[in-house]
Amino acid sequence: MIVDLLKKRCSIRKFKQMTIPQDTIDYIIEAGRLSPSGGNEQPWVFGIVNDNELINKIAIAAYNQKWISSAPLVIVLCTTIVEDERGARNIQVSRFPKFKNEILNMSKQLYSKLNSEEHQSKIPGTNMVLAALEHGIYSTWVSYFNVNEVAGLLNLPPLYIPSEILVLGYPEGEIKPKIKKKKEEIIFINSYKKDDPSDYI
Repeated sequence: MIVDLLKKRCSIRKFKQMTIPQDTIDYIIEAGRLSPSGGNEQPWVFGIVNDNELINKIAIAAYNQKWISSAPLVIVLCTTIVEDERGARNIQVSRFPKFKNEILNMSKQLYSKLNSEEHQSKIPGTNMVLAALEHGIYSTWVSYFNVNEVAGLLNLPPLYIPSEILVLGYPEGEIKPKIKKKKEEIIFINSYKKDDPSDYI
């Protein structure tokens, strides 16, 4: 079932002027709510935006991506900023020891933004996209936007940051799923042979 949905899934930028039923929105959010997270912290809140005027303002904050304004529903995935970063920096240093000094010397404000568990919001976001598609609702994932402007539009408290935006609706016009690479092009078994060891980070 999931593979069948993934074969259908593609980004849509033209939407029918049809309201998404509340029970369908609830189903989509439930798919996000049940998502896994590190340590089961669930470091997120989901902003459900169905007000046309506010959607238009979000489109402007997304560097004038006007097509967003035609969508009946926007879900803003928001994540928490971790105030106690001591453990987080150590984890990042262990992952990227080559950049130890840069990580340790980064200002607290910048580090807290870049390491605000944003990657975890992609898990509920993906689940929501598939749950929506079960109901014939297509979506586009938006990462290109002014974070501070969107946070202001949603009246978010200081410890929450918008990390991703899902734009959802019933598609208008022909749907053209993207051609994906063949399995043989994207896998390796046990070892990926590199010509130059310096290719690794």
